[in-house]
Amino acid sequence: MLPCKIIPKSMSTPKLPTGPLKYAPFLFKPNLKPSSLVDPIKLLKISAETKNLRLGKILHALLITSNQPSKNGHPVFQTNSLIYFYVKCDEVSVARQLFDEMPERNVVSWTALMSGYLHNGLAFEVLSLYKKMVSLDGLCPNEYVFAIVISSCSDSGRVEEGKQCHGYVLKSGLVLHQYVKNALICMYSRSSDVDGAMRVLNTVPGYDVFSYNSVINKLIELEYLTEALEVLDRMMVECVVWDNVTYVAIFGLCARLKDLKLGFQVHGQMLKSDLECDVFVSSAMVDMYGKCGKILYAKKVFDCLQNRNVVSWTSIMAAYLQNGYFEEALNLFPKMEIEDIMPNEYTYAVLLKSSAGLSALGLGDLLHARAEKSGFKEHVIVGNALVIMYSKTGNIKEANKIFSDMIFRETITWNAMICGYSHHGLGKEALTVFQDMLVAGVCPNYVTFVGVLSACAHSCLVQEGFYYLNQLMKQMGIEPGLEHYTCFVGLLSRAGLLDEAENFMRSTPVKWDVIAWRTLLNACHVHRNYGIGKQIAETVLQMDPHDEGTYILISNMYAKARRWDGVVKIRKLMRERNVKKEPGVSWLEIRNITHVFVSDDNKHPESSQIYEKVGELLAKIKPLGYVPDIAAVLHDVEDEQKEDYLSYHSEKLAIAYGLMKTPTGAPIRVIKNLRMCDDCHRAVKLISKVTNRLIIVRDANRFHHFHDGNCSCADFW
Repeated sequence: MLPCKIIPKSMSTPKLPTGPLKYAPFLFKPNLKPSSLVDPIKLLKISAETKNLRLGKILHALLITSNQPSKNGHPVFQTNSLIYFYVKCDEVSVARQLFDEMPERNVVSWTALMSGYLHNGLAFEVLSLYKKMVSLDGLCPNEYVFAIVISSCSDSGRVEEGKQCHGYVLKSGLVLHQYVKNALICMYSRSSDVDGAMRVLNTVPGYDVFSYNSVINKLIELEYLTEALEVLDRMMVECVVWDNVTYVAIFGLCARLKDLKLGFQVHGQMLKSDLECDVFVSSAMVDMYGKCGKILYAKKVFDCLQNRNVVSWTSIMAAYLQNGYFEEALNLFPKMEIEDIMPNEYTYAVLLKSSAGLSALGLGDLLHARAEKSGFKEHVIVGNALVIMYSKTGNIKEANKIFSDMIFRETITWNAMICGYSHHGLGKEALTVFQDMLVAGVCPNYVTFVGVLSACAHSCLVQEGFYYLNQLMKQMGIEPGLEHYTCFVGLLSRAGLLDEAENFMRSTPVKWDVIAWRTLLNACHVHRNYGIGKQIAETVLQMDPHDEGTYILISNMYAKARRWDGVVKIRKLMRERNVKKEPGVSWLEIRNITHVFVSDDNKHPESSQIYEKVGELLAKIKPLGYVPDIAAVLHDVEDEQKEDYLSYHSEKLAIAYGLMKTPTGAPIRVIKNLRMCDDCHRAVKLISKVTNRLIIVRDANRFHHFHDGNCSCADFW
């Protein structure tokens, strides 16, 4: 107790000054300690929670200099508090030094340091400490220790050690603690052991939302969607209160299932709850509505967001992309930048795929430069998008360059390159990439074999196709689907094995679609097998009486066979069924401006010069053997007029304009909405020869690389 002077009652009490005190040293006695320092451990705890490193160091110094025990009266308690403080401030090395200097430790000492190592990503140090704790100090670990150790096993991938811990906590009963249960579920989930996670969830009583979130997120990630629905039902039965993480996961489940009804129900439940809808939940809703095809709902949710981040912007862009609104997705990018939101690697991936959807090579080049300048080029998702973009916009060489420069490649990367080569008709190159994929130890999937079988079809490798379909896919546990069988039909058809292709389709228990039958019909057209072609055409028209492509093919087949009665019959049938041939449209991009051409169109500002250029090109190729194929013209007009129709097909106009406006030697890339007709195909082959240009035309079926009078499709498309 501090000494004080007793004032006699007879003496008057002095009045304190009423104004502000400049100096009042007598109010603070030198030996008076502030009351807040009576137990510095409390302040140390506050410093740890606020991560106030400076204040904590002052308190540490105070404890050293005063050498005064806390109210708990034991130095172990003080040192544990200091270890906890330094761990919370990410000063693990200081905490370890204090720990090593302790003459006596308890379980809390070990737990505090283990927790620090865990939260700083040093999982192996945790396991090393645990072994020392048991072997050196002989302490019995409690539920907190095991929660940390199991989490460390999860982070470091040491699942076997985690299973040993699981066995110990089962025997000791510590598994009943929620911390331990959550750690076990998280470990099994992260190691993709769904059975192990579900076993813990089902056999250990007690639950919380963290357990369910861990399990359901991993089930969705591994595509166990039915099991995820079962866990969702259980959460509803047990009346588990959902948090933001749960809603993000369940909206993701609805998106994967494309279950709009369930999505509406989850959205309604969220609105009824007291949950604060943050930007991540809203972004998950945008993604769900986008994947369910409800782009207007997605936009409405996005527009209602008060605070938007890069996740929400990328989600709405992805929603537009998934529903085929490529231009709308790209138009959001400048609006995002106006709000000072910086794009991330996922944003660039969406934008590059949107450019691919529009075949906008110039815009894709600009985005490529932006991504590289921003440091995102090395991200595998951006690399994948670049390979896809360059493949779909006709620059397969640049796609291969991006692919070759990628340090890390995943299955999607290999698939993009294989399918890119196949789409360009470069079957041997695609199969070479596939062999490299197997050598690299990357496991092929369903999509991989679609590209591989398509490559076999382009290269007429029948035996190899049989091997991949009937042996290798089965060895790898991949069940062939409609796409694989359709590719195989294309392979047999291209090889001229039309009877075998038809028998394969008739005997294989698959629900064939129009595309598969039209593949065989197109082969009948190329190989001029009109008997089988007529039967296949009847089958296709029964399935889809308004499939205009089939009418055009069968009409061309009749025309080539000079069966004019058949041509007239098809035209009449088209009129009766109100089937109209879609006008041919071609476009190309020059200096970031897209020029669109329609057959016989004269709306372009330079149409007279374009028509003159077409006439000049046709005059040059006629001496090389070009004769207009007027039999393919369905219009009932004179032969001379039919030649005019053929002369000004949209792709011829686009190629002529490209030759006028691009530098000598530059490749010309044209996109067309329909299948390229036989006459244009022959003409463009010869135009590539007389102009010494590489002309790349992407039609409804594939890419055609015309060079020096040849085409990459080998006249089969």
